[in-house]
Amino acid sequence: MDKAVSRKGASDRREKPVVYRTPDERVADGRAIRDLVPRSSQGGWVSPAQRRDLIELLIESNERRLPSLIPIRFGRMSASPFAFYRGAAAVMAADLATTPTSGLRVQACGDAHLMNFGGFATPERNMIFDLNDFDETLPAPFEWDLKRLAASVVIAAQHLELPYGDTIRIATDLAREYRERMHDYASMRALDVWYDRIDLQKYEVRSSDPGIVEAARKRIAQRIEVERRKTVPDHLYPKLVTEEGAQPRIKDEPPLIFHPTEDIAPGLQSGYAGAIASYRESLAEHVRILFDRYHLVDLALKVVGVGSVGTMCGVGLFMASDNDPLFLQVKEAKASVLEPYAGKSLHPTHGERVVAGQRIMQSASDVFLGWSRGRNEREFYIRQLRDMKMSVVIETLDTGMLRLYARMCAHALARAHARSGDAALMAGYMGSGQTFDDAITEFATEYGSQNRRDYREFIHAIREGRIQTITED
Repeated sequence: MDKAVSRKGASDRREKPVVYRTPDERVADGRAIRDLVPRSSQGGWVSPAQRRDLIELLIESNERRLPSLIPIRFGRMSASPFAFYRGAAAVMAADLATTPTSGLRVQACGDAHLMNFGGFATPERNMIFDLNDFDETLPAPFEWDLKRLAASVVIAAQHLELPYGDTIRIATDLAREYRERMHDYASMRALDVWYDRIDLQKYEVRSSDPGIVEAARKRIAQRIEVERRKTVPDHLYPKLVTEEGAQPRIKDEPPLIFHPTEDIAPGLQSGYAGAIASYRESLAEHVRILFDRYHLVDLALKVVGVGSVGTMCGVGLFMASDNDPLFLQVKEAKASVLEPYAGKSLHPTHGERVVAGQRIMQSASDVFLGWSRGRNEREFYIRQLRDMKMSVVIETLDTGMLRLYARMCAHALARAHARSGDAALMAGYMGSGQTFDDAITEFATEYGSQNRRDYREFIHAIREGRIQTITED
């Protein structure tokens, strides 16, 4: 009897028709969303009457950060409106939550500004361009990432003192590139979308200025060659490590690199055995075989970035033998700034949340990417430190180069969103005309003005003594 029921159940499952919706049908579904959320409603920015207090939000974002490092964080944010924007993801997340949303959710970066994109090496040692920061990743409306990216372009252009007309064109180009790339992904097979990557050495960009493209290719080729020569044993090891004493030791350069006490980093006396074992379990079996060749020699805390300053970030030196080092970056993972507005993560720890989001959004992730939890209940994610990593230097860009770089970022963001979201739905919502591009540009320019106002308020709070800063040389 049980076997008969089992066979009948299996037969029912086989006979149940599976309904597939074609890309054209899903595009039409996306187009229908405009009736509820017009594309023009994505444009503009007006500060809501009940907007959260800026300084209060920034202070809240310091929860569980190391108190001695918070003034460094605020000091870095005080350098310019662009630096302030980089460290104020929590402020913009609260603002984005008050804007109309399409309801089309993707695995969002949560902090998709220009400086969180760049080049790096895949496990096969190819150089690709992609998102490279996922501290705030969480499922959320696709336009939140796009708006943060577009606003960062406007603020970067203002930082470079580019003409207003150029700024508008760059922001519009970015929105158009994202929209057109999403249309491309909407017509691709699912596996082709998943396998797509932006190869820096073969990158083809849509540009009417071949001179700028050729100059960019030469600059990229030169940077790749420089990074290939920066091997860990020959470049990074002597820069970070001293061999004075019984064993190699990471150099102290307080307050930016220093060795923690047991109070700050419980587990010091045991060599962080529990945290390392937990991290090892998060790795794939074949990677564990490689990782087991290495042993922890030293660990120090290291101040990184702008928004991450004050969190428990460190660098671990592992050795397989003499002249065979491995540097792993250990970064604390806190709740995403999107969580109050987009919902809590479904992952048991924030370290796992970051790793899962990174693997979903990136076309290739570091082989040592994993997560762990410390004895002090802090949660971490771990990856290699500076594995042929290339970041743009905003100050070196002119109008043409910023325009090209913004398009590359838009392409990478569209590719990342298409991996987790429905590209056809998003393409249908955005359409084939310029309405959506203009709306995003309008939002970005007006939010750029909001960022300047916020920056002035931030500087005023520093002068009043409400915020303490340390300015680095």
